[in-house]
Amino acid sequence: MDTSVKRYYQLKQKQREIEQELAELRAAIIGYCDEQGLSDWEAGAYRVKIVQQERKEYEDSKLFEALPDTEVWRMLSKPDPSRIASLIKLNVITEEKIKDTYAVKQIKLLQVDKR
Repeated sequence: MDTSVKRYYQLKQKQREIEQELAELRAAIIGYCDEQGLSDWEAGAYRVKIVQQERKEYEDSKLFEALPDTEVWRMLSKPDPSRIASLIKLNVITEEKIKDTYAVKQIKLLQVDKR
């Protein structure tokens, strides 16, 4: 079991290092695209695409004020954009009721595919 624990630790360390390097490369690629005004381009055998996406970030206190019904609040427990979107689709809550409870954040997604 000691070797399993040791290997797990080693892999977690490697995972952290890889995630850090990926974050740095992602930032560099997106930075380059921003500087060049590119959203889609080819780099050698690879195709790079930057996709803009909006993400709502809810503010707990404002959301609680807008949704004082404890039953609805219990369904959310923590502001989760996908759960909130589901409750809106199910007509449990309305978009109008929570319109002032979140900020819309622009997110850039990086996609790199091999041609």
